[in-house]
Amino acid sequence: MKTGTEKLFMKGNEVMSEAAIRAGCRFFAGYPITPQNEVPEYMSHRMPEAGGIFVQAESELAAINMLFGASATGARCMTSSSSPGISLKQEGISYIAGAELPCVIANMQRGGPGLGNIRASQGDYFQATKGGGHGDYHLIVLAPSTCQELWTLTMNAFDYADRFRNPVMILGDGILGQMAEPVEPTPYEPVCELPDKDWILDGCKGREPRVIRSLYLRPAEALAEHNRHLHAKYDRIRHALPRAEEIAVDDARLVVSAYGMTARIAGGAVHEARRRGMKVGLIRPITVWPFPEEPFLRAAEHARQFLVCEMSEGQMIEDVRLACQYRRPVAFYGQGGGWYPTPEKIFERIAVLYEECR
Repeated sequence: MKTGTEKLFMKGNEVMSEAAIRAGCRFFAGYPITPQNEVPEYMSHRMPEAGGIFVQAESELAAINMLFGASATGARCMTSSSSPGISLKQEGISYIAGAELPCVIANMQRGGPGLGNIRASQGDYFQATKGGGHGDYHLIVLAPSTCQELWTLTMNAFDYADRFRNPVMILGDGILGQMAEPVEPTPYEPVCELPDKDWILDGCKGREPRVIRSLYLRPAEALAEHNRHLHAKYDRIRHALPRAEEIAVDDARLVVSAYGMTARIAGGAVHEARRRGMKVGLIRPITVWPFPEEPFLRAAEHARQFLVCEMSEGQMIEDVRLACQYRRPVAFYGQGGGWYPTPEKIFERIAVLYEECR
C-alpha cells in the first residue's frame, strides 16, 4: 500500500479499512455480509502487514464481544457489518457502551426489514441514533457522503471513541461502500486531545486491580449513579461534536435536509433549483448523533418549509422537526426497501413545495 499523498482509486469499503489501519486500528473482528464484504477481505491481508490482528469470527455476536475484550486492553479496534448483522450485535454494543469502551463500528446499510435485499438503504437511522440495544445509551454516529470524507471520518472516529470512551458508528450504505472514487490518503493527525488510557486491563502487579463492567447489582443506587455519569458524558458530546454542512441556506425559503449518499443526490437537485432562481438550500448532518440542531433552528427563522430526503420510509424527519422546534412544516420524500432517489425526482418535489413557499 502506497503511503504518499498521491490519490488512490479505491472502493469505499477499502477506503474505510485503510483509514482505520492508518489511524492505529490493530484489532478487527468481523463476519461476512453483503454489501460490506470488502472490509473483512481487505483487513484479512492488511491487518497482519500492519502488525495487527484480524479475526473472522464465527458470528456477529462473537465479533462484537471480541471488541469488548480488545478495547479493554487498550487496543484501537473495529468491526463492520450491514443491517441484519448490526442487529445481531446490539446486545454487545449495549455492553460496550455501558462499560465505556472505545471502539468503531461500521454499518454499510442494506434494504430491510428482515433480510431484505443487498441494495443500499438508510433504514437503520433509528437503530443507530436512538440506541438499538437495551438500556439508556448513545453511540456517536458519523454519516460520510463521499469516499474522501469516509477516509477522514474513519480516522476521526477512533479519536472520538478514545476521547469520550464511547463506541462510534460509521453509518454508511451499500452505495458508499461499493462505489470507487479517487481519494487522497491524508496522514493521520489527532483531531482532539486524547486522554491517557489509565483504565485498561494491563496487569495489576504493584497497584490496585481495575474492573471493567456493565453489571451493577448491589447496591441498586450504583447503577443509577452510573447512568447519571453516562448521561453527563452524553451532554458533553452534544455540546462538543455536532457537525453539519450548509449550502445556500442563508436566504433559502425551502431547506432540503439529507445525510450520506442521499445528500450528494439532493445536492444536485438543490444546485438545479438555484440555477433556476429558486431560493433553496441544503443542510447535511455529518453527525447524526449528536444531531446538529443549531443550523435547523437558524434556518427556521427565515425558511418557510423543510424537505427531508432519505432512503427510508422517513426516520430523520423526527429529528429535523425537533431541531426546528416545529416552527415550520417538514415534508418528506423517500422510500424504503432499497429504493434510490435521483436528482431529477428530488427537484420535481422541490419545485412543487417551492410554489407553496411563495
